[in-house]
Amino acid sequence: MAHVITRPCCNDASCVSVCPVNCIHPTPDEPEFFTAEMLFIDPETCIDCGACIDECPVEAILPDDQLEERDEPYLQINADYYKDHDVEGGLVPPKKAPQLPEGELHVAVIGAGPAAFYAAEELVRKQQVKVDMFDRLPTPYGLVRAGVAPDHAPTKGVEKTFASTAAKRNFSYFLNVEVGKHITHAELIDRYHAVIYAVGAATDKRLGIEGEDLAGSIPATEFVAWYNGHPDYADLEVDLSGERAVVIGNGNVALDVARILVSDPDELAKTDIADHALAALRESNVTEVVLLARRGVAQAAYTNSEFLALGDVDGVDVVIDPEELALDPATESALDDDTLDSTIATKIRLAREFAERPTTDGNRRIVFRFLVSPVEATGDGAIERLTVVRNAYADGTERVAVTPTDERFDLETGLVLRAIGYRGVPVIDLPFDAVKGVVPNTDGRVQASADGDVVAGLYVTGWIKRGATGGIGMNRICGQQTAEAVLRDHVDGVLAAPQTSRDDVADLVADRGARRIDLDGWKAIDAAEKSAGKSDGRRRVKFVSITEFETAAGMEPVQ
Repeated sequence: MAHVITRPCCNDASCVSVCPVNCIHPTPDEPEFFTAEMLFIDPETCIDCGACIDECPVEAILPDDQLEERDEPYLQINADYYKDHDVEGGLVPPKKAPQLPEGELHVAVIGAGPAAFYAAEELVRKQQVKVDMFDRLPTPYGLVRAGVAPDHAPTKGVEKTFASTAAKRNFSYFLNVEVGKHITHAELIDRYHAVIYAVGAATDKRLGIEGEDLAGSIPATEFVAWYNGHPDYADLEVDLSGERAVVIGNGNVALDVARILVSDPDELAKTDIADHALAALRESNVTEVVLLARRGVAQAAYTNSEFLALGDVDGVDVVIDPEELALDPATESALDDDTLDSTIATKIRLAREFAERPTTDGNRRIVFRFLVSPVEATGDGAIERLTVVRNAYADGTERVAVTPTDERFDLETGLVLRAIGYRGVPVIDLPFDAVKGVVPNTDGRVQASADGDVVAGLYVTGWIKRGATGGIGMNRICGQQTAEAVLRDHVDGVLAAPQTSRDDVADLVADRGARRIDLDGWKAIDAAEKSAGKSDGRRRVKFVSITEFETAAGMEPVQ
């Protein structure tokens, strides 16, 4: 018997270090880790010790004899990885943090998402390191709370890891506190040896087409925040009166958006979806979601696990015309020769299997269209139709590229969701690379400019450090790298001693109107949300207004 990694895999890689025979790959030390969709267990090497099961934060690992029918394809997916990946066994030695000088090290972390927590986790292992985490929202966990789809509850299991970090005596929350408003960058620099910005990528990429800003055209970033109960988007207007919605993009966010739009509201009612979104979806007329992908199926950005999971949504057909599955010549040749990368080969195989499935009358539909691009949105004040051009593979290029053809068609729709990626925005008082959408840095150390020297004591991690790519697993490696840079700089004497004690921070932000939520306050909010959901069998019922959060945290109403 072997163990199998299944759909909830978050690439956190905590399982890798506990495996005594090194049968889980790619490891963080392997180049492919940074592009891998998930981790895989080698069935030939696994000794069935079960150590990985206990370590996995999202319960993605199961013995092969305990798989449910929907997870059985992962037997083949795990095994296929090792057809074209040679790996060596042996225990992976843990990294040892450097011995720090005597005295406390004070670090401020701005942001409370995964990258922030993974950096903090590494830092608070040393008792002499004191970490204060700031976030303008009353709640921690960033996109784990406000980005992960509500019907993907296992993925939210990483919150347990974050909660363990927050419970350390040398960690403090400053939630509901906005840097730049309640405390300035300069004041942070004066009070901490090091300041780490982990502010993510707050906006979406643009299409650059005519009519993009018509009513009914919504960034997926905002739609996802809306159904996840983000306070900033609780009042977002989403027109669900039409029968067809169009999602532009084919990454995991695009699949999440499509799935939520056509899922049975009674099933969503069992999740922690925001109540206002659930009410709107109950009244929705959307029966078909069309996903538009600029390139072909072999270059699809979604992961195989998310694609496969679409087939398990009750009452929903996944519709793919076999003619949509054209491959570029190089991919076709490699597939025929059985030399194609196993992940891409699986992507193609799954799409062909979906294309062969029969449809059911009355079912809602998710329709995949490959090798197409939107060129114009039109309508009288609001979107009524989207004009789309058919693409073709370009010749003579090393990287698969596409060019538009003369073939165009219209899609009638009143709702278009742009899901082509997140993008970082400038951070006050920090340099910014507008082309890449990141703060220029070297291994997390902020540079004064794109090619300038590093600024001592100033760091970044997560999407604002490397761009909006990669999920929880990559954020763990990214956060650890930045934390290691902080510790190394402290050992090397690079960090200047604070000019002012951090002991006044709580009073300072309070004087400027911040209603700080600390660990006890967050625990009270967390307990209240979970209690509200318990009677309906839900994970939690989310609060969506700042007042609700503050009240749940035990604060008196503002007079």
